[in-house]
Amino acid sequence: MIVKEWCMYCGECAGVCPRNLIEVRELTLKFNEDQCKECSLCIQVCPVKALQEDK
Repeated sequence: MIVKEWCMYCGECAGVCPRNLIEVRELTLKFNEDQCKECSLCIQVCPVKALQEDK
């Protein structure tokens, strides 16, 4: 889950995604959740905790 109000669009999450499913462009974050294998790397590197596990 993405908390868009918290996201700084820094690209840290996109840089660690092993499947290249995250794209940061002009203050937007695109995330292909259907293909995600839930490795949690993006969640771990987000400096503002804008990426969180779905509950």
